[in-house]
Amino acid sequence: MLGMTRVMVSLLELSRLSSTDATVKVVASSDGSSRNAIARWLGDNSSAPDESLSKSNRDDIIQLRAGARGTGNTRRPPGEPRRIGYGWARGGTRYASAAGMTAVDKPYGAWESPLTSKALTAGSVRLGGVHFCDGNVYWLEGRPQEAGRNVLCRYAPDDPNKSERNGVDVTPKESNVRTRVHEYGGGAVVLGKDSKELFFSEFATQQLCQFDGENSQPITEEGDRFRYADGVLSEDGSVIYCIREDHAKPEPKNVVNEVVAIHVKDGSTEVLAAGNDFYAHPRVSPDGKKLAYITWNHPAMPWDATELRVTDIGSSSSKSSDHELIAGEDGDTSVIQPAWHPATGELYYISDESGYYNLYRAGFKPSILPMKRDFGGSAPGWALGQQGYCFGNDGRLIATYSKDGKSVLLVADVSKKDAAASDVQEFGGEDGLPMMFGGAVPGSNNDLYFIGGSPSTPSSVYKWNIDTKGPATILACSSSLSFSEDLISVPKQVEFPTTLGTAFGYYYAPKNGGYTCSTEKPPLLVKAHGGPTACTGTSFNAGIQYWTSRGFAILDVDYGGSTGYGRDYRRRLRKSWGIVDIDDVCNGAKYLVKEGLADGDRLCIDGGSAGGYTTLGALAFRDVFKAGTSLYGIGDLTALAGDTHKFESRYLDGLVGRYPEDEKIYKERSPIESVDTLSCPILLLQGVEDKVVPPNQAEMMHEALCKKGIPTAIKMYEGEQHGFRKAENIEDALDSELAFYGKVFDIAVPGAVDLRVENM
Repeated sequence: MLGMTRVMVSLLELSRLSSTDATVKVVASSDGSSRNAIARWLGDNSSAPDESLSKSNRDDIIQLRAGARGTGNTRRPPGEPRRIGYGWARGGTRYASAAGMTAVDKPYGAWESPLTSKALTAGSVRLGGVHFCDGNVYWLEGRPQEAGRNVLCRYAPDDPNKSERNGVDVTPKESNVRTRVHEYGGGAVVLGKDSKELFFSEFATQQLCQFDGENSQPITEEGDRFRYADGVLSEDGSVIYCIREDHAKPEPKNVVNEVVAIHVKDGSTEVLAAGNDFYAHPRVSPDGKKLAYITWNHPAMPWDATELRVTDIGSSSSKSSDHELIAGEDGDTSVIQPAWHPATGELYYISDESGYYNLYRAGFKPSILPMKRDFGGSAPGWALGQQGYCFGNDGRLIATYSKDGKSVLLVADVSKKDAAASDVQEFGGEDGLPMMFGGAVPGSNNDLYFIGGSPSTPSSVYKWNIDTKGPATILACSSSLSFSEDLISVPKQVEFPTTLGTAFGYYYAPKNGGYTCSTEKPPLLVKAHGGPTACTGTSFNAGIQYWTSRGFAILDVDYGGSTGYGRDYRRRLRKSWGIVDIDDVCNGAKYLVKEGLADGDRLCIDGGSAGGYTTLGALAFRDVFKAGTSLYGIGDLTALAGDTHKFESRYLDGLVGRYPEDEKIYKERSPIESVDTLSCPILLLQGVEDKVVPPNQAEMMHEALCKKGIPTAIKMYEGEQHGFRKAENIEDALDSELAFYGKVFDIAVPGAVDLRVENM
């Protein structure tokens, strides 16, 4: 299958090589067999692709003939990694190295790159949701080549049917493991003590299903009324405690969220906690007698104000107001991610009451680990099932936080009930851990399993031992691509002046070992992350390296309102969305121009969802950028206020103001209301089935731009929701954006896709 194809490509600017006749091959393997693989006929070489190939294959699957210059053997040394770039490739074929070669002087943006969109999707999956059960490691794979289907996999390096990621599929081939609770989902898998205690949410029906290793059977009722997520199994395996979302009345204001107990044997259900707008993280105490959970009400979001409550299992009342309030009593504190200590039975949680997301133990104040750092993960609250800490086999607390773009693992003794954590140890890259990681789960013998990566290493499932330390072992990698150092741009954290003090971002310089440019400064693509209450990161991002390897500079901005910098920074967007974020992306771009790192006449910006709104706002309300791309972005705040799902239906109350009372502000900050101030080209990319940002947002913006005569293009992707999951659409979105900027900035983009831009 194409989705399982390993793609290892290394393209060269052939005109710089000597006349010695040689063949530079582009090779891939599928299930271990070599064949011609993905790449484009690039560069100034005048010879044509092999005519024996089909037309489509001549576009993408080619054999490059060139005069090769260099020294060395023609076989890859044993054990060397397969690489993309200028070095060795899988299968033992030697690819010319950039070492000893003169880089071609060519305009920024016109560099050929082996990181094609097809190469990035063909060998890649999304990894998440690591679990350890019955001595086995599990993870979720999201597969673009299978229409974005999510599959639960088990690490099985010795299984003859293993995948290239050393895993075997656990869930049935027809299943898609994904829940739509809160629309963003998360927590779609429940594992017990052994592999037969496996439950998952089936995307097509949203039923909760049980899989016994051979057969999958739904245990909840048919129909599309209920959705389930974020569950845990009772000690005896008879009951699942989870979130249930009731869509009997599908209007967002009428959707009901509750904590329920589902009896596995017959599917009968009891409501344990109800009466509030939202619930998350139901967790059962080790003795099975108590249930802790997080709850909150409109208009708050989980990072604004929540409560941690505890009820007795079997309580006569399911009303949350009757349950014990543990934390969040002031109505202005975010409490998240409760967990019971498996040995002591004490309840732990994360709270931002100190100004940072710190760790607490119920009944003990202040924090057990007071730090001016945020725990809980990169963007807590968006997805269900998130957990930023755990407890090791020996009872010690294990948690992670981020510092200067790098993850830190913290291990501490919490055995003293009435005292703060002690014997605190911190571990990082010097101890063998990857640059970025999180979501650690304990295994056996103080082993930890987690998802991690670095600027040059794609997201992977790692194993690392607290006692022995040493380099973390990669069990499964999200991409079959391996990258040469001369192709990867390593981010540098930048702090720049802005309206409310300083803001942060990560700068990626253009990098491709085969090229240089001595005649100009590079075009800059500023990226605005989604959320907006979220953040960017420094783990390998093929979507960024796609640009830098072609000669674009990137600034990935953590504008005011982003997570990971404390509560005050996160709250900069309160009533100020469409102001602070726009100021920050603009000031970040101007800062890099001032530093001589970007061409001020070729500044562009893109973003998805909330980042798409920031993109459109920056183009409508400021005069900094010359072009932009909005991916499923928001153009009309008033339309979003009345046409989105329950979870975010009151999000704008805190970001903008109450609607319709503050309708004037909504209109003032809606880019679609300011088309008259727009004067630069805009590309719009949108999923047809998006329930978070409805497609009419993009259509309305496109129509308005066309009427004004502004260069614009729109692409509507069938079968896509909020974010693109299908390989062909991920590829087309990247290639279309590159072609768009090529047209706008008059860059001779090699192999650019055909893109119709109206009014140009």
